[in-house]
Order: sequence, then C-alpha cells, then structure tokens
Amino acid sequence: MDLDNYVSQLRDSLNSAAALGDEQTRATAAALAEAVEPATRLLVLSALTEFAGEVSAELGNRTVSVRLDGTEVAVEVRRAPAEPKPDGEQSETADDLGAAIDDATGDISRVTLRLMDRIKSRAEEAASQNGVSLNSWVSQAVKGALEDQIRRTDRDSY
Repeated sequence: MDLDNYVSQLRDSLNSAAALGDEQTRATAAALAEAVEPATRLLVLSALTEFAGEVSAELGNRTVSVRLDGTEVAVEVRRAPAEPKPDGEQSETADDLGAAIDDATGDISRVTLRLMDRIKSRAEEAASQNGVSLNSWVSQAVKGALEDQIRRTDRDSY
C-alpha cells in the first residue's frame, strides 16, 4: 500500500481549506502540510500496526505484521511459531508428523473411543465392506484425517 496517496489527500485537504484565505494563509497551510508528512506516515503506520495486531489475535495460528518500506507499507502474514511442549520437548512439524504417519512400525497405544450406537453400527458396516476390523478401519480413518490436515497445513504455508 502506497502511503503517498493518503499523505497527498491530507495535503490537498489542508490546501483546499487554506484556499479560502489570503496568500499568507495558503503559504502557511502548504508549509504545515509538508511538515506533517512524516508524522502522518508514522500515524498511519501505527494505526495499521494496531490493526494487524487485532487481526493476528483473531487468526490465532497466523501473525500479520506491517512495515514501512520507503513510502510503501508492506504487509506480511506468517504462520505463528508452534508452542513448545510443557516438558521442554520440541513440537512436531508437519514433516515430522507426516513421517510418523507413514511409519507403520511405531508403538501401539490403546484408545477408548465412545461413539453413538448408530455411528458405531455404520462404522462397523464400512469396516466390514472394506474387509478390515473396526479397529483397523478407525485407525485408517484417523491416519487419513491427519494426512489431510498435513496437506492443508503445507498448502496454507505457501
């Protein structure tokens, strides 16, 4: 976003207001318009920075930042860094998780899953149609959901 347009609008507004006065008033307005340009740029940048902070807070997993590059305001959107695990371990990246999903030799953990009877019956039917146990079918469904999430995460990173 080019700030020159906004600074020019302010300068034009000051000059238009001063046009009603005499030559001295017009000269004073022009000098004031020139003097407030840096402050105007800083004020607009401050407002945009505050707005970016509010947007970042709403996005949750993204941060929005703005910076002044000459007369241009550059906007940057980044994925928020992963929160470290409480015990000091590093969080898994999408690549780490993808490798873990592909690794069929990992340890097996027991999970208790509570489903409504109707959903459980339909899942059992789907498992039977695929020639696998309900346990295997649920495991495959979870794996597929995780792979979809990794693809979305990777796609959103670009």
